[in-house]
Amino acid sequence: MASPEVKIALEGEEMIFTGGLRSLLPLAVRNLIRFNKLNTSSTSGMAEGYKQANVVILHKSLADNFEKFCHANNGPLPLLYRSKPGDWKCPSLSSNSDIRTDCLQYRVYEYGLCTGTLTSLKEYSDQLKDMVIFYLGCSFSFEKAVQKLGVPVRNIEQKSNVSMYKTDVPCLSVATFCCNLVVTMRPIPEDKLEAVVLATYPLKESHGAPVHIGDAGHRGVKHLFCQDQLLKACLSISHAQSVLITTGFPTHFNHEPPEENDGPPGAIAIAAMLQALGKYVIIVTDLRAMNLFKQIIEEAVQQGILKAPVPLMSYQGDASESALMFLCDDGNVKKPRFDHLIAIERAGMAADGNYYNARKINIKHLVDPIDELFIAARTIPGVTTTGIGDGGNELGMGKVKEALKKHIKNGDIIACDVEADFTIVAGVSNWGGYAVACSLYILNTCEIHDRYLRKAIGFPRLSKKVAWASALPSVTKEENLLQILRHHGVRSGITASLEMEVDGLSFYSTHSDMIEKLLGVLH
Repeated sequence: MASPEVKIALEGEEMIFTGGLRSLLPLAVRNLIRFNKLNTSSTSGMAEGYKQANVVILHKSLADNFEKFCHANNGPLPLLYRSKPGDWKCPSLSSNSDIRTDCLQYRVYEYGLCTGTLTSLKEYSDQLKDMVIFYLGCSFSFEKAVQKLGVPVRNIEQKSNVSMYKTDVPCLSVATFCCNLVVTMRPIPEDKLEAVVLATYPLKESHGAPVHIGDAGHRGVKHLFCQDQLLKACLSISHAQSVLITTGFPTHFNHEPPEENDGPPGAIAIAAMLQALGKYVIIVTDLRAMNLFKQIIEEAVQQGILKAPVPLMSYQGDASESALMFLCDDGNVKKPRFDHLIAIERAGMAADGNYYNARKINIKHLVDPIDELFIAARTIPGVTTTGIGDGGNELGMGKVKEALKKHIKNGDIIACDVEADFTIVAGVSNWGGYAVACSLYILNTCEIHDRYLRKAIGFPRLSKKVAWASALPSVTKEENLLQILRHHGVRSGITASLEMEVDGLSFYSTHSDMIEKLLGVLH
């Protein structure tokens, strides 16, 4: 097979590079970036055999302390070069470099929070005169050494960024600089582990040898997976005319609001698709969080994430309002108001009647008994339920509680005891919500399924395909929604951070990739 060609025009001259992006020299890669000719979000696998660097740009008043912070944590922050104020070049690492144009994306931080991204810094040249640029070693630099051992590098194969995770291991603090260790994770065949350690250990400027091998304390959700549940759930939802969605996990009991940002985005993604499909949909959440969700939904409509507001309801389960009265007209099981109930990252009741976060802290005082609706739904003919979760303590996860007790930390205490008809397990619950939205689109654009829904009469519904596609989740929509949640103080589940992350995973390097992969299945 012939080597692929990369063809670009630079300064009036057309240049052709054979061998693909891997074999390009660094100068060529930088030129591709400068002229916006590199259609990717990651430089993994490019310019093999050369060092890559992460870049931090700080005001000169912070530079000395940041350098000390790097030296104190030289494993995760290997310092390759520190510039002088206003110096845009990096002569010791590269020729013809210009930091204002040579990165795919720049994140802007104000008062400790990421407020946006840029693709060029040229318009900020005056401000950069007082800035110092730090070049830090990058793990992409050791990928060629790993490949030489015959080890596949999955992120290169999949043309995506490497998986990154925030740990609970604190770095050494210096002045105002403090954070937890962030790690990348790569699958390595067991028989290659020793060779990989020996090959990467000397490469300390690229993070060196692995900080951990084996199970690094992941929640073990793969053991909770149930075959075909996504398909079965979406088949059931596609037949429903009215759908109730519930979300809200108040894990951050020391903050206001206590909600985490995993759950609401997935719920809104499902709601948007259900609206497009012409179904009636409501969201049920805790009474104390009604105003918060009202504002989130209003702003989601303003941003075009939802086409119309989603009605909000609460359920307290008091003596005057039973679950059957809530779900059915006059409590009559022959007259249900909803055909399907969906819980996504919703705190679920444990066997002892309490509600626990992953650290087995009881948060019952913050949770309304919406579980009662799912329990009552099992007694109503024709009404089905779906539970979406990522840790097993979410509403609907009762179907997998035995596996949860066996494989999940604190599972014997936190396991949700309430079962849903369909249980969708995802690494992050929002991903499960995105997957439901995409699956509903796939089902409703299937001619056979469309014919089945219409019972072979009437006009095909496929003419609405464009409207359905516009309701799908997208990187831009989810980025905007996460910004809305941050504005209202809704935090990342694991870290309680207000950064652009969910469950400790960066939106830009992990969640955005997942959304793009799901959308890629549709084409």
